[in-house]
Amino acid sequence: MRIGIDARKLQDYGIGTYIRNLLRELARLDHDTEFVLLCRADHVDTIRALGENFRPVVETAGNYSITEQVKIPLALRREKVDLFHAPHYVLPPLVHCRSVVTIHDCIHLMFPQYLPNRLAFTYARTSMALAADRATRVLTVSESSKADIIRFFGTEPSKIDVIYNAYDERFGIEPVEDDVVRVRERYQLHDEFILYAGNVKPHKNLERLIDAFQIVRSRGLDHLKLIMIGDDISKYASLRRAVHRYQLHNYVRFLGYLPEQTLAVLYRLAGVFVFPSLYEGFGLPPLEAMASGTPVVTSNVSSLPEVAGDAAELVDPYTPESIADGIYRVLTDVDLRRSLRRKGLARAHQFSWGASVRRVREIYGEVADLPFAAGATAHATAGPHAGLPPT
Repeated sequence: MRIGIDARKLQDYGIGTYIRNLLRELARLDHDTEFVLLCRADHVDTIRALGENFRPVVETAGNYSITEQVKIPLALRREKVDLFHAPHYVLPPLVHCRSVVTIHDCIHLMFPQYLPNRLAFTYARTSMALAADRATRVLTVSESSKADIIRFFGTEPSKIDVIYNAYDERFGIEPVEDDVVRVRERYQLHDEFILYAGNVKPHKNLERLIDAFQIVRSRGLDHLKLIMIGDDISKYASLRRAVHRYQLHNYVRFLGYLPEQTLAVLYRLAGVFVFPSLYEGFGLPPLEAMASGTPVVTSNVSSLPEVAGDAAELVDPYTPESIADGIYRVLTDVDLRRSLRRKGLARAHQFSWGASVRRVREIYGEVADLPFAAGATAHATAGPHAGLPPT
């Protein structure tokens, strides 16, 4: 069997994390199937390093473009692909073979005002509807996202498989002391701090986080700092204005994108990790923080309670006072902080990229009507939803 995978977003945030872990685990799991990976030219060597059965095919079509609607199907025909996996919601109508599509979330439909224009919304809505309808199987990353797909597109529930994401294994490893000292000194992290890490987009709710931070400081914790990690902060002048409104210039720091090795250290140095997002298909950063032994405050909406279980302090993300209350409780209650650390580590260990990708590979076999030999192991490891036992 020859399986094609769209790996053009290999180095992106979010979906890129999904693709990298999918490919890494497939390389560990399957040495016989031929994988044809549509990729960018600068990723060819990375893909070749996965193994002899991974073959890069350079594809220049832009993401979310009209061009990809033609060039992707042509590439699949040229390479004689038997099954195609689109790891995001674009499945061109001209794709001739059986297909699997991963729809991570429906954020563009939930928050259309965050898209650049009406055309972008139409493209997203049409692409997702076509993918959900035409794919042989639909994968998604939480029961919350599955419910959204059914609600927006009327997809048959039995066609949708929930396969959870997991955290990168480096977040579960204690960093060496030299790395901790280096990061602490480089970023001058000598005071207790709250940490946020993730994309900087409106639905991440960061203005309310700054409001909440000011409330917490007003309750006597005025030594606190807020460290915010994420890309493209310069695009959101409203965040800078929120800092200016409260005169927090010396207490809120935007560090931009940081490599995972540095982020792993920051998780462990933080007093609490706060993730007040309004909507997530899965919500990986809270899980990374839990794996690092850091207490987590996160939203009580969307998929976040599903991922966090009872291992995080859940708050109403629409109310700065609720976010502030959660932060204050964690920072001032030693027993709560200790309990969240213990529960968070246990919760994180219930998620596994190995188990999740075994289930993905098993579904490839089901779709192609070629059962995969490791399928029994996948069921035994993963339970009914790969990566997380039912709660």
